[in-house]
Amino acid sequence: MSVLGKINQFRRGVMRGLTKNIGKPKTERDIILVDKTEIKRVLICRPNGRLGNLLLITPLVQEVEETFPNCKIDLFVKGGLAPIIFENYEVVNKTIHLPKKPFKSLIEYIKVWISITSEPYDMAINVDQNSSSGRLAVKFSRAKYKFYGDLDGELTESKIDYDHIAKYPVYNFRTYLTKLGLPKKNKIVESLDLKLSIEEIANGKRILDHIIDPSKRTICLFTYATGEKCFSEEWWESFYSKLKVEYRNYNIIEILPIENVSQIGFQAPTYYSKDIREMGSVLANVDLFIGADSGIMHLASSVQAPVMGLFSVSELKKYEPYDGGSVGIDTKKCLQPEYFKIINSILENGKLKLYPKAV
Repeated sequence: MSVLGKINQFRRGVMRGLTKNIGKPKTERDIILVDKTEIKRVLICRPNGRLGNLLLITPLVQEVEETFPNCKIDLFVKGGLAPIIFENYEVVNKTIHLPKKPFKSLIEYIKVWISITSEPYDMAINVDQNSSSGRLAVKFSRAKYKFYGDLDGELTESKIDYDHIAKYPVYNFRTYLTKLGLPKKNKIVESLDLKLSIEEIANGKRILDHIIDPSKRTICLFTYATGEKCFSEEWWESFYSKLKVEYRNYNIIEILPIENVSQIGFQAPTYYSKDIREMGSVLANVDLFIGADSGIMHLASSVQAPVMGLFSVSELKKYEPYDGGSVGIDTKKCLQPEYFKIINSILENGKLKLYPKAV
């Protein structure tokens, strides 16, 4: 790890230690939410700029919108992806961006914090209890109702899917609302959702049809991932050689990462783009996506493409794809011959998509 990396890691550790108890001693025992219509401005805090982490808060955004249909949501994030991801979310009013490198953009950094303290929010929500910036943003906001994202010990035992990073913020938020006097809610947590338009899906089909044979079904591979999550070239080439034989009557394409690299040496037809929504529109038209835990895997989930997620180091229960006929597999416990049984099951029994393929 570089010197700057070690300094940043140390800084995060110090900040977590200083902020971990913010909001915990105080509970809103005497505050009752009488009328849900009074919640008009909501701040959701997820100061992270990664594609996957931003997509994983879309179920919470949908939950807040459904709970408070008259509200507008501001998102406290990092980087420039959030406006793209939430482009078709009418409930999202604006995104507030922390600079990725605060020490190099100190004035901008200070302005962001001032803007949060000056807005008349009715409710502020922190997504990740371990986020020091998220806890501070909720603390500094002028909101009457403040939820710091703390985990609910009772729910960890009662909800079999509680560990999932897209779901436990929703479950915790629901518990918080019961403390404000609202009834308990047991509805299934929504899927990740990029909210593609019909026009975007149709454009994705046009792009895909230039790459594949439109008369065949299509399997899409994403062979890249960051760090230890990335499977070796030998692993992918072995898997790809078997996949070609088993599914010789299918189109098999590879969607490439921004680094424009391939773990199978560009043997399959490829698709490359830096446009997140266009990538999503293409993935919405495939019959199966196969890839390791990554932002692109979550992108495929967010357009309800059936996904087979490959997990070797990251926590399966926390990040596995769900809905749309998707499944996550632990590659340390599941051998390659088993993969094809899973693939067959997904292709034969995949759930009805929320995004039907364009015709």
